[in-house]
Amino acid sequence: MKTVMVFGTFDYLHIGHVRLFQQAKKYGDHLIVVIGRDTTVKKVKGEPPIHTEKERREIIGHLHIVDEVLLGDKKNVYAMLKKKKPQVIALGYDQEAFVDGIDSYLKKNGIVSRIVRLKPYRGAQKKSRFKKEKVQRKRPFQSV
Repeated sequence: MKTVMVFGTFDYLHIGHVRLFQQAKKYGDHLIVVIGRDTTVKKVKGEPPIHTEKERREIIGHLHIVDEVLLGDKKNVYAMLKKKKPQVIALGYDQEAFVDGIDSYLKKNGIVSRIVRLKPYRGAQKKSRFKKEKVQRKRPFQSV
């Protein structure tokens, strides 16, 4: 069985995330999604996620294309690589956080993985950050 692993916050789940999972799954038979911890998300993005890590894990867990959903390690963002030893690590087209240290972590721990960059669904204008900001700007029960 060939295992593929993706990492992310996945706070505001949208079609771009589903397409990311579909692209990643093409590289193997077993797709593992590692959800960023609330504390890690706050550190990286400067603000806490809208949904808790447990909520995000549950939401992603309902997608049939995803075979396994894990919460990232609280101390070591690369710990799941050592635990699961995926043959493929699929990175989002714009993923930057913790990417620079992956190669050295893999070598240091004797993990043989291919790293691939996935393509954007529709470019930067559809990024979760922009969707999240748009949703937050709208007022509930706004009259038409």
